[in-house]
Amino acid sequence: MASTRRILAQLRHDPRTIALVLVVPALLLTLLYFVFLDTDAPAGTPNTFDRVGPVMLAVLPMLLMFIITSVVMLRERTMGTLERLLTTPISRANLIGSYALVFSLLALGQAVILEILILVVFDVEIAGAWWALLLIAILDALIGVSFGLLASAFATTEFQAVQFMPLFIAPQILLCGLFVAVDSMPSILTAVARCLPMTWAVDVVNSVISESALDGGDWLRIVGLLLASCAALALAATTMRRAAD
Repeated sequence: MASTRRILAQLRHDPRTIALVLVVPALLLTLLYFVFLDTDAPAGTPNTFDRVGPVMLAVLPMLLMFIITSVVMLRERTMGTLERLLTTPISRANLIGSYALVFSLLALGQAVILEILILVVFDVEIAGAWWALLLIAILDALIGVSFGLLASAFATTEFQAVQFMPLFIAPQILLCGLFVAVDSMPSILTAVARCLPMTWAVDVVNSVISESALDGGDWLRIVGLLLASCAALALAATTMRRAAD
């Protein structure tokens, strides 16, 4: 908890990072709403934003939390804070867990803002429960946090951390079903897509949009998201070396 309080105190003095987490996703979602505002949909089908908007809860949190977490973690390293902490008795798992907890709290605020925009401000109707969308947004952001912490363990500069985004995030955006249905892709790409966390999140969001309740496959994907984030956090803690190592 001492590590968590220290990180929270640093974030209070870093309004740009807080704005990137809480404000920028809302602005991007609002921009997307106006992009599709005047588009026509076939009779009997929802308009484009009603289909795409909720899916952004499975894309934006992971993308932005990955970038922010990896850069902030690298900034701690370049400033020497991380090395000083790792010379103390604090465990690597404790340190990684503290960062994950703080950014998960920010992710919760981000998810709440995005969901209010979608369901209240933009009046998108979904067949499922609102809390299911919120759960997916939080888990998706947690995946971004854990992957960001993992990437920061291998990068040596903030620029290198950003360079990891095409490796960790870009393929997931392309293969998650946002542009083309997963089953319509070549078989090899379909097989890869089915193994990616963002695809699981998009599948659950699509179920929430069209179905009144989640089925067993949806809950399996939700558990998979949680397990993937825990595995990434554990790997990040394992690969982070102490200064004396």
